[in-house]
Amino acid sequence: MTTTNGRVLVVGGHGAVGSAVTAALGRWFPDQVLTAGRSRGVRADVTDSDGFRRALDGLDGIEAVVLCVQPPDAGPARACLERGIHLVDVNAQPGLLADVAGLDGVAAAAGATAVLSVGVAPGLTNLLARRAHDAVGGAERLELTVLLGAGERHGADAVRWTVEALAASPGAARTRRVTLPGHGRRTAHPFPFSDQHTLPRTLGVPEVTTRLCLDSRTATGVLFALRPAARHPGPRRALTAALRRIHLGGDRFAVRADAWRQDRHAGYALTGRAQSRISGLVAAHAARSALEGRLPAGVHHLEQLPPLADLPERLAAEGVTLHALHALHALDGPPGRPGAAARGRRRPRGLGAG
Repeated sequence: MTTTNGRVLVVGGHGAVGSAVTAALGRWFPDQVLTAGRSRGVRADVTDSDGFRRALDGLDGIEAVVLCVQPPDAGPARACLERGIHLVDVNAQPGLLADVAGLDGVAAAAGATAVLSVGVAPGLTNLLARRAHDAVGGAERLELTVLLGAGERHGADAVRWTVEALAASPGAARTRRVTLPGHGRRTAHPFPFSDQHTLPRTLGVPEVTTRLCLDSRTATGVLFALRPAARHPGPRRALTAALRRIHLGGDRFAVRADAWRQDRHAGYALTGRAQSRISGLVAAHAARSALEGRLPAGVHHLEQLPPLADLPERLAAEGVTLHALHALHALDGPPGRPGAAARGRRRPRGLGAG
């Protein structure tokens, strides 16, 4: 039954992302939004699954939970879904996302919806990837590029995840030069955003690569020069602390998705400001759609939900701009894998041009 009368619990609702979620939902559902945390608002500790269950059972009328903090396991997600409570999870840790996705049957049986891959990256990157994938008739390869503002103050979970991901091996993926609207050509480094793990399954694309750069070229160079050191516990802790204190750059962000199928190419980009705020707005829109009964039961990543496909357009009022990149036919592939029709031609500018 469609209803907008239920209450929403925003866990971590006073953080960088959670405050944006709380503000947006508060406008749409006045007096129906509760915030939760270990020290402020409703007491709900995601590190204590039994305590989290008790917190849910002690609240009346909760129909949706937005998790803006990263729990250690899927226990809080299970607690919500078993009770028929919709879940929007801002978590970006691939293993945890896979565990929550494994609760699809639990959610479906209880008539609850869980929305994963919510935010800017993952999130808006997933939606752009879906558009590019569809535009070429089913991509054989996807490349996603994320530029984040090094001057923005991110939450503790986001900083910790970034440093842990920095320490991960980039595998066979290479650093690339990428053109991003409003930022010019940037050096983007392989980075294990969760969308490169989920999109092969949700879209059936065999090859997905994600890369990262910062708005400050200097900060980008320093960050990735520290990649070997970040693999050791001591330097990793020091880098995490430094990133929470030092802010070199602005708050602009850009994301780009490129899809290839043989000699066909399609690309889309989004630009905006205040990545944490926009991530919160994406989560708020997902929660609103769940509360209004517009999403199917079960666990779904953002790109699997057609009612949320127009989020880039909806966010235009918040300063987010969608760019449909010029379709490049016979675009060169990665080094050593040129498109057949492109051999012998000058390489076009754009992703893969250098």
